[in-house]
Amino acid sequence: MSAVWSFIQYQVLGMRWLDDLIGGLLTTLNVDIGTRLGGSAQFFLYDLIKIVILLVTLIFIISYIQTYYPPERTKQILSKIDGIKGNTVGALLGTVTPFCSCSSIPIFIGFTKAGLPLGVTFSFLISSPLVDFAALTILMSIFGVEVAVLYVIVGVIIAVIGGLIIEHMHMEDQIADFARPDYLPAGGACPAGNCACSKPAAGLKQWNELTPRNRADEAWMQVKTTLRKVFPYAVLGVFIGALIHNWIPTDIIQAVLGENNPLSVPIASLIGVPVYADIFGTMPIAEALYGKGIEIGTILAFMMSVTITSIPSLVMLRTVVKRKLLAIFVGICILGVILTGYLFNFIF
Repeated sequence: MSAVWSFIQYQVLGMRWLDDLIGGLLTTLNVDIGTRLGGSAQFFLYDLIKIVILLVTLIFIISYIQTYYPPERTKQILSKIDGIKGNTVGALLGTVTPFCSCSSIPIFIGFTKAGLPLGVTFSFLISSPLVDFAALTILMSIFGVEVAVLYVIVGVIIAVIGGLIIEHMHMEDQIADFARPDYLPAGGACPAGNCACSKPAAGLKQWNELTPRNRADEAWMQVKTTLRKVFPYAVLGVFIGALIHNWIPTDIIQAVLGENNPLSVPIASLIGVPVYADIFGTMPIAEALYGKGIEIGTILAFMMSVTITSIPSLVMLRTVVKRKLLAIFVGICILGVILTGYLFNFIF
């Protein structure tokens, strides 16, 4: 059984065969992959091609699933559940929704506009970019099954607890007027970007009337849209990963993020905050850091902070919530990321 899992992790998900293939092709072209420049070229080509393959495959699968859970259906499900069950369902539904927090915020607006409990909507908002099938698959390819499964469990717990904290603080007054259920703009027009008011595109069938071919077409459209959006950041992430892997000395990285530095987890968390990327963009950096001997929890802290507390997503969220609620949301996320990092460093 262990041999099967090893094959899945290294050859199916990790695509080590692709690394060997690219190394062989570069060697055939008289490129010495043992040098820094040659090794960087191999790392760059291997990781970029692997990420594109994973992007296309995972986005198609997840987007196909999402055709069964549009915002309208998600609102119907969440409106019938309250309390900790509602937070849990909100967090779990976040695992089958968009890849980055910027994509989740319009859906978040729709939920608040529909009058769903604030804690449930924040459980969804935390979980959506943090815990999904893409994250599970990528973490399995880098760290193995145990790390990936535990990461998903911890991510859902963070989303549930974060939502419960916000729910018990009764901060409904911190939501912008246009995102409240009773808001009606002058003239009856809907505010820009409010997905709760948007109508389905002409000619599109309702979600429950879509055929498998319709769903596949919708999924493929999402693949092309997301790939255009994510690809530049994936290239940048691979480039940074190649630099870390082949050019930055291990002792420098260890001094900043190594296990001998007790502040490595908070430092990694803060480094990730201003980075705008998704799980795919952080993947090559995570692989490079892992190759330099950085602990799993420290790497996860960086990846998590990138996905849920990036500056662009916080700027978008600021248009929906007031400063006090935004500060609490960021505080909960960063605290959860740091605790998760230390937990994984302790376990693994």
